[in-house]
Amino acid sequence: MTYPLIGNHGRLRSDDQSERPWLRALVVANATAAVLDDARQLAALLRESGIPAIAGIDTRALARHLRTNGSVPGIVTAPGEVDRDAAIAAVRTLPRWEDEDFVGLVSPTSITDIGDPGEGGPLVGIIDLGLKANIVRSLRRRGVRVRILPHTASITDVLDPEIAGLVFSPGPGDPARLDGPVALARAVMADGRPLLGICLGHQIVGRAAGAETRRLRFGHHGANHPVRDVDSGLVQVTAQNHEVQVVGDTLPAAGGLRVSQVNLNDGSVEGLRHRELPIETVQYHPEGAPGPLDALAVFDRFVSAAGSR
Repeated sequence: MTYPLIGNHGRLRSDDQSERPWLRALVVANATAAVLDDARQLAALLRESGIPAIAGIDTRALARHLRTNGSVPGIVTAPGEVDRDAAIAAVRTLPRWEDEDFVGLVSPTSITDIGDPGEGGPLVGIIDLGLKANIVRSLRRRGVRVRILPHTASITDVLDPEIAGLVFSPGPGDPARLDGPVALARAVMADGRPLLGICLGHQIVGRAAGAETRRLRFGHHGANHPVRDVDSGLVQVTAQNHEVQVVGDTLPAAGGLRVSQVNLNDGSVEGLRHRELPIETVQYHPEGAPGPLDALAVFDRFVSAAGSR
């Protein structure tokens, strides 16, 4: 993280987006121990989850290096392990990012329903590729019940007649290795019910429509990426954290999807919309409260489509 002071406010459990942090290591310039009220200290949070970390790094210089050279693998060694050659040798044994099954590590193995049928409102299914809690909260605030499905769910489970619409969640890794979720997205598109893809889910839907995906040189990370909507011209501030893009020029016309939003920094694809069906995807995180309210209309449109089915 390039912000100079990390950990000033601690971490409230109610703010957590997952059952535990999924990062493999943390690199900061300065880690502070200050907390507010019942928040957890950063060091305690990392220690509870067995996550290594290092402080005292010129993280802005490191970020400039990565911007110049592109993403590269790295490790955090244990205290006292300062043999440079040994560290380089250890890095060279790491699997390629493209070869790791990150989604298999974070997706659940069973189906979970949230919300009582007596509440009314449509039931929305979420294919959990690495789901963030605020996506569920955002949908629940709009009056829907939620069914969370693993990325290995069957087409029968996904196309349950009770489910009014599907969300393909964000998640880590390369969509090119996720043939199963791509097949699920293709089945939902053929069925025609409302579909929303977010981040990795956006890439999955793009591949289901026949588009190619490609790794970015150093990814998009941060809470201030400007995105323009092609139809309205509206520019919104978005939160992003991904390594892969959908290549717009490879979208087959027969697939029905078109580029709906673009990144104003580099021109990359930020959203897709179907020409006829209630299908929309966004590369950014509307649940991340950028702006802070700029992107929430994504959920409004999806829930409206699911409610009218």
